[in-house]
Amino acid sequence: MDCKKIYIIDTNVVVYDPKALFAFEKSCIALPITVLEELDQLKEETSDRGRNARAVIRYLDELRSRGSLRDGVELDNGGYVQVLFPDLTQKRSPFLSFNSPDNEILSMALLLKEQGQAVEFISKDLNARVKANVLGIDAQDYLKDKVSEEAFYHGWVRATGASVQLKGEFPEGLQEVLEQRKLNKNEFVLLESQSNKHNYRVFRYLGSKKFKEVHQPKFAWPLQARNPQQLMALDLLLDKEVTLVTLFGPAGTGKTFLALLAGLHQVLIHDDYQKILVSRPVVPLGRDIGYLPGDIQEKLHSWMLPIHDNIEFIVHHAAISEHLEEATTGEGEGGYQRGHRKERYRHQNIRGGLGSVDNLIQKGRLSLEAITYMRGRSIPYQYILIDEVQNLTPHEVKTLITRVGEGSKIILAGDPYQIDSPYLDFSSNGLVVASERFKDQAMFGSVYLESSERSELSKLASELL
Repeated sequence: MDCKKIYIIDTNVVVYDPKALFAFEKSCIALPITVLEELDQLKEETSDRGRNARAVIRYLDELRSRGSLRDGVELDNGGYVQVLFPDLTQKRSPFLSFNSPDNEILSMALLLKEQGQAVEFISKDLNARVKANVLGIDAQDYLKDKVSEEAFYHGWVRATGASVQLKGEFPEGLQEVLEQRKLNKNEFVLLESQSNKHNYRVFRYLGSKKFKEVHQPKFAWPLQARNPQQLMALDLLLDKEVTLVTLFGPAGTGKTFLALLAGLHQVLIHDDYQKILVSRPVVPLGRDIGYLPGDIQEKLHSWMLPIHDNIEFIVHHAAISEHLEEATTGEGEGGYQRGHRKERYRHQNIRGGLGSVDNLIQKGRLSLEAITYMRGRSIPYQYILIDEVQNLTPHEVKTLITRVGEGSKIILAGDPYQIDSPYLDFSSNGLVVASERFKDQAMFGSVYLESSERSELSKLASELL
């Protein structure tokens, strides 16, 4: 191959995106044989990582029909793919120990560089890129689907002005926003008073210069939005026409809680959906929930504790409201008996069907499932919540969204600043990429929640520790 520059591709790049082989038009791609060895080890996995490894191997097998991969095979986009083998006669760098695949790959890149080739190492492994730089090798992240933090879509904009500008059906601040920037469909405008941030109004842009004002929704339980961004989130979550919602924000901002509150209300009170389906990736605990003790339900219980906590919080507030009503109803002659009967009735017919997590599961109104088992399904008439989505690749998120059947709604929630996957970052994770790709679609809405609503102790700990 006659190449001005050779791109050495790390294993994690093709595992992240199997089509990365074809993403470098009119360029020379080199895969060290070590990459094929790692793919061979990964191909048996049932995870998306294993599926992607098998896809890369199939692509390479198809390319064999065009010629020798050792000599280089031309691609349809004008590029070449070649498999590199180590030169055992060449003296190896004393700075690299050869007990790791990363070092084997870097040594081949270093050898080509020393032979006078222009080499660039492409890897999603930050430490591997650092080592490449130390060795004098140009190194870059794989930037396909990458979104910068600065250009990250928040789903809302803030506009401030005098209190008088907040009055009227169509405040003049809205017109100013329309003149200053292009709004996406279902993007929110937060109009705030300059002198009092608690004096605000929220509007959702519907397109064609039309807005709707957003108000506090009425639930069957004494719960409501605590800040403007939570109000925006609930507006999207309760709108059946918006079938895909992404919720971003640090821990404590209420992403999971709001999604469950809206879901329970629509499933138990309005019967908009047959049930709620909740799932979370299991990245920190290995390749699958099989590493957890117990049967499938016990495994899921351990991993779904945040879901249990949020539902119990809603149940707790519903119970408090019931007790307050009982105290009021029980006043006066015969009040105790009336209150006692009403209390017994309420406990037998829990308000709006709201009960414990186990109770909701038994009634078929709630389902907790592992993402591993969602592939290949079509899920109709369900309210689907996928939590911790920042740990999924864009391809994995695409797989989940394409599972959504007729009459279903899917919510993707996560914190792109807290990623557990070693090969994902703020810009390349599936949550951020999905939001960027879907913005301005009528069936999509997104909100970045910026304010923590946990206890004062929790807030203080976040600031001090």
